[in-house]
Amino acid sequence: MSSTDAMRDAVRNGAIIETEDLRKTYRVGNVDVPALRGVDLTVPRGAFLAIVGPSGSGKSTLFHIIGSLTPPTAGKVRVAGHDLAAMTDAGRTRMRKRTVGFVFQKFNLLPNLTARDNIAIARHIAGTDPKPSADFEEVLRLLGIDNRLDHKPNALSGGEQQRVAIARAIVNHPAILLADEPTGNLDTENSKAVLEILRDLNERLGQTILMITHNPEAAAYGHYTVHMRDGKIVEKS
Repeated sequence: MSSTDAMRDAVRNGAIIETEDLRKTYRVGNVDVPALRGVDLTVPRGAFLAIVGPSGSGKSTLFHIIGSLTPPTAGKVRVAGHDLAAMTDAGRTRMRKRTVGFVFQKFNLLPNLTARDNIAIARHIAGTDPKPSADFEEVLRLLGIDNRLDHKPNALSGGEQQRVAIARAIVNHPAILLADEPTGNLDTENSKAVLEILRDLNERLGQTILMITHNPEAAAYGHYTVHMRDGKIVEKS
């Protein structure tokens, strides 16, 4: 499926993320520091969106709000049908466990556990059956780690560790996968492999993906790109 066809299908499936005049201000000492200055964004279900921008542009803050890691100061944000601005901290936590998967630049694997157990932790935290579903075995094969599950992180390459982190993020079938610089600690070859895996997850499984990246080559793997600067979206391509 071409990215154009995938995007067309995503649009037909409706929006999974919507923000309207989204604002976030942090208090630093006696000074208010605006991080988001009115962000309007619609992400169709099944899309692969790249968010790019310089440091301080607000992309990480937007990521944290969509992932329900921090509440907005003002504006509206709906994620998978949930009005995050109207939810309590406990409500956002429950939503996050059930709806969002996270992949970060640092793999954040527990060094004393095998890859299998690192993945299983996500199911324990979410309070679901500790044994992944049968179709998840196919995901492990897609990720190329089905024969590496009994190895600890120090026996895995950087690319393999990031694949384990991706498996951990999607083992609970989240509606949205948020990836923050997922190739930042990888060499060129492993970066390409991880990006191709994300694209495969999107195209084969319909996984909605939002990816923060500084790399225009990485951003090109998405259906479209949102450019941010000074807390605003300045361009969509």
